[in-house]
Amino acid sequence: MASALEDPVLLRPLRGHRAAVTGVSFSADTAGLATSSLDRSLMIWKLKKQCRAYKFVGHEEAVTSVQFSPEGRLLASSSQDRTVRLWIPCIHGESSVLKGHTASVRSVSFSHDGQFLVSASNDKSIKIWSVHRQRHLFSLFQHTHWVRCAKFSPDGRLIASCSEDKSVKIWDTTNKTCIDSFIDYGGFANFADFNPSGTCIASAGSNHTVKLWDIRMNKLLQHYRVHRAGVNCVSFHPSGNYLITASSDGTLKILDLLEGRLIYTLHGHKGPVLFVAFSKGGEKFASGGADGQVLLWKTNFDSFDYKEVLKHHIRRIHTDDPPHLLDIYPRSPHLHDEKLQSVEVNPTFDVTDTQTPDPPVVEITSSLAFGTLYGFYKVKSMGSLLEEER
Repeated sequence: MASALEDPVLLRPLRGHRAAVTGVSFSADTAGLATSSLDRSLMIWKLKKQCRAYKFVGHEEAVTSVQFSPEGRLLASSSQDRTVRLWIPCIHGESSVLKGHTASVRSVSFSHDGQFLVSASNDKSIKIWSVHRQRHLFSLFQHTHWVRCAKFSPDGRLIASCSEDKSVKIWDTTNKTCIDSFIDYGGFANFADFNPSGTCIASAGSNHTVKLWDIRMNKLLQHYRVHRAGVNCVSFHPSGNYLITASSDGTLKILDLLEGRLIYTLHGHKGPVLFVAFSKGGEKFASGGADGQVLLWKTNFDSFDYKEVLKHHIRRIHTDDPPHLLDIYPRSPHLHDEKLQSVEVNPTFDVTDTQTPDPPVVEITSSLAFGTLYGFYKVKSMGSLLEEER
């Protein structure tokens, strides 16, 4: 049993959205947090002692996902209005609209070098976009139902996608072809993503399960049934040793992948938890729920030194041809169920400061088209702009 000092702790709730929170993303320096919502807005939270929030309005329908670019100078968002937007996270609210999908866009994600975007849509397609040129490059078609999510591998050579056709597909971005497909006859995956070394994919199942697939051996490695309702999102810790899950049962679960066991169950949201994400260094994570709340957590349980692991991941990502041969999980794909004991963390009882005043919110309406991004990379970071604006 972990000690209290090692347990994850709720730092504070962030309230400002008027509807369900559909996405969360930390800036590279963890000083800012971006969130998206069904209230048609996205928000940037300045995570200092004097917390401030900036609401960006521009999408015509619900915003389904949001992500900071790797260096933190851009934001990408997707919406039910069939568009993807690129934002400069500053007080001017400049954004550029990327059109091409013919139905609601479910997710958008940057490549790890920040040069490309991948979007997934109810039009059954996956589209890849150039960030610099702000234009559509190519589309991937093979899914036969709505595509829920698409993510680049760490080296950018592969894309993982999941669809309501009950498949998780792996795509080669060079040849623009599907090179593998995992079928889950028990239900479809709501979300899928690569582990930090690019060797495995975790999927979040509508059938209450979390599965870990090895793309080198084309096999199921681990299978967890620790939730009592559909799993909406997963996020790998940067070390690759932990996975956090968000579920419609109202909880977050933290899995130790090396031991193959559930270690924490986190409470705090009132209703389904729709999204969760670790910060770049893994020291924090944030969750968003149908209750309109964003909960900011301190990790704590990752007290071991994983910096060398991260360096090793980076070396392998840049030198090896995929698939990579870095992570070996010692568990066969037997079922891990929720009867295994875990530490329960309930902020209602364990955290004294759950009544922190809500931060002031500055609403910013989009000013369309920042043109080409030729001069964009000279724009100051979000943090310095917010410091100036204060």
